[in-house]
Amino acid sequence: MSHPLLNKDGGERHLLLGNEAIVRGALEAGVAFVSCYPGTPSSEVPDTFFRLSPDGDYTFEYSVNEKVALEVGGGAALAGAPTLVTMKHVGVNVAADPLMTLAYIGTPGGLVLLSADDPGCHSSQNEQDNRYYARIAGMPVFEPSSAQEAKDMTRDAFELSRRFEQPVMLRTTTRVAHLRGPVDFGPRPGALHGPDFTKNPGRFVPVPAVSRARHIALLENLTKIREAVESSPWNTVSGNGEVGVVASGMARAYVADVLDEERFSGRFRVLNLGLTYPLPEEKLANFLREVRRVLVVEEGEPLVEQALRAIAQERGIDVEIVGKGKHLTRLGEYCTRQVRLAVADFVGETDATASCPAPEKLPMRPPNLCAGCSHRALYYTIRQAYGDNAVYSSDIGCYTLGLLPPLSAADFLLCMGSSVSAGCGFAKAQDKPVVGFIGDSTFFHSGITGLVNAVYNRHDILLVILDNRTTAMTGHQPNPGVDTTIHGENPSKVDIETIVRGCGVEHIRRVSPYNFKKTMAAVEELKALPGVRVLIAEEPCVLFARRTLRKARPNVAYVAEQTEAVTRCLTELACPAFRKDGDEVAISEHQCAGCMFCMQICPDIKARKRSQS
Repeated sequence: MSHPLLNKDGGERHLLLGNEAIVRGALEAGVAFVSCYPGTPSSEVPDTFFRLSPDGDYTFEYSVNEKVALEVGGGAALAGAPTLVTMKHVGVNVAADPLMTLAYIGTPGGLVLLSADDPGCHSSQNEQDNRYYARIAGMPVFEPSSAQEAKDMTRDAFELSRRFEQPVMLRTTTRVAHLRGPVDFGPRPGALHGPDFTKNPGRFVPVPAVSRARHIALLENLTKIREAVESSPWNTVSGNGEVGVVASGMARAYVADVLDEERFSGRFRVLNLGLTYPLPEEKLANFLREVRRVLVVEEGEPLVEQALRAIAQERGIDVEIVGKGKHLTRLGEYCTRQVRLAVADFVGETDATASCPAPEKLPMRPPNLCAGCSHRALYYTIRQAYGDNAVYSSDIGCYTLGLLPPLSAADFLLCMGSSVSAGCGFAKAQDKPVVGFIGDSTFFHSGITGLVNAVYNRHDILLVILDNRTTAMTGHQPNPGVDTTIHGENPSKVDIETIVRGCGVEHIRRVSPYNFKKTMAAVEELKALPGVRVLIAEEPCVLFARRTLRKARPNVAYVAEQTEAVTRCLTELACPAFRKDGDEVAISEHQCAGCMFCMQICPDIKARKRSQS
């Protein structure tokens, strides 16, 4: 039975995640090609396309990184295929190189870039505002604030891209990506194609003479798009009064909630911006002329606020503009209470609405590796060999969760793939040994180039590739090295050890981190060697093994005798399956994954069959 998202008839209403609504919007736009690199909060978009792909009429691929995803997608769009490329906000940093040139040469088939921003750093290393990228590249930007808008704006972003042959950014934030709401479906036409590619090196081969001309063409195109944006139904004015509010993106939903309250209802003239670049300057100027004061509400950087100040200054409009300040900062996600405080303050009132602070003395819940995660076993072994004498260069992935004591296996981290190259640089500048950690997906993403550089420049580093046979942190997406996906075996597996050897690394060891003695022996052997050495620690992610590989471990660990060794195991390994019952240590059968690593480092922990209850 076909999935509802693939239904061709419109008129249905479904309760969808914001990211699922984006999928439906792309399907209603006739998307023919989808590429991505998974990253929270965008991951459900490509994951949904992947799940539907056996029944879909589009081409889908998980690319090895965001740059490749955009290059593959760019090629498809040049060939005439309506194309969606998805990534999280920091992924656009990786894809920025082809992005800037794609904006110059254009995308005749239509290309929408989903940039899922993460204000508040819920799952990211920064909270950069990618509306800046849109301005650098010259890309129109849609910013939905509901599931319905996520669907409709995705469809309209494709229409705009195909009409002007320019890439368009769909910028979401974590809240939009993961909210759930009703979505009315329109008809789905099936994958579209064309126009067919017409050879035109004078446009599509950006040697300097072409690039200079294409930059002019881009700016001319933006002028036409700006004119179209003036009449866009996504930028609307409502309400009356001399006091105005301009809101964009997800903040529009918070503003709507606040101004719907009785104390504020009917007191404000509101300009809602859903298509936020290029800005509708005439509409904004007219709005500023009609009010005496304006409050600007936008998450992230003050881009709309700055534009309004420039418009007012250039056109001599006497209006007070209030934006970033005490309540509306450049930090984190906004919320209804925060916006209510800002609105009340803006009109000289106080907000007595009670806040809902978290109860005091709640137990801390630091980020933690899963019970039975093989990364924990590997970190334990590495620390037994090196302790605090080594410096640990970390990377993006589950293994970052080894940051806190007692594992303490992350001393610095820059970005995807940086553990190798940043670790090499660190090793050059001081005398301590450096151990770098990188996952299998991250190795394919951008670790390979760092390894090539390390070999070529004769750096001194032990690199540990934590190969858990999937892309675990973002939801078990496949990567080139996996054996199995939700659709079956991977017929085109790429072997990590062969790549490492091909990069020129001579000293390579391959172990299961669950095997303490063999892993320790391999670490000690590599520790004694100079130069670039690689340890491949291979063991499936414990959740992936259970859910997808259907591998269940029949035994669980239990404490046979309460001894100092058991307490030390709890303290040094810190597996979440362990707990304290008074003065005694116990192991939860429900949480124990059956890896039996603790049994190898503590003689007073034994194994028994998992109960059937």
